[in-house]
Amino acid sequence: MPRPSSPLLSPEIIGSAGLALARAGEPFGVNAIARELGVRPSSLYNHVDGMEGILELMRGQLVEGYRIQWQGEHWEEFVLTVLRTQRRMYADHPQLVPLLVGKTITHPAVIAAYDDLASVLVDGGFPDDEVLSVIAVIDAFAIGFGLDLASPDEVWQPGGPTRTLGRLIDGAERGTARSDRTFELGVGLLLDSLRMRLIDAPSAVDREAGRDLT
Repeated sequence: MPRPSSPLLSPEIIGSAGLALARAGEPFGVNAIARELGVRPSSLYNHVDGMEGILELMRGQLVEGYRIQWQGEHWEEFVLTVLRTQRRMYADHPQLVPLLVGKTITHPAVIAAYDDLASVLVDGGFPDDEVLSVIAVIDAFAIGFGLDLASPDEVWQPGGPTRTLGRLIDGAERGTARSDRTFELGVGLLLDSLRMRLIDAPSAVDREAGRDLT
């Protein structure tokens, strides 16, 4: 049986090629992906809806590679694991962040991951009308600390005298040690705030009673 004259294409193959180029720090546009796969750019459009479709495939494969499955643990433990994993995911792919945050999420694997997080938070007692906001806070936290982990060892380099900053920089940790220390401080503050928010939130019984009175 003769071999095909060009590589077989599929959305998965195209997404994988784009993600591999991004991880290597290479351009990952339609033309670059086509060159990587040894096909014409027009061939890709038989399988994906342009660059927007490719980005969503890349997002799906990215999340699948870092996916955390809920094993019945307490919401705090699950959220902490998600934060640690997503921080690493964004740090490993900082160039993708501005492209992904500006695009509506549709990939089934990514939707499933968010559904898990939403379910864990609801089961943990967070009110339905706050869960999406909590998820947005978790997302912003993970993205911010992922980019912080990918930042240069020297974050600040004053060009002249400072009142306080220079002295603090001289005695501070640098690189990964600085980023890890900052992350641990931040995640502690975030979880403490979520615990307090949960304490202050009305219980499911109270919410149901309130609906009955309206």
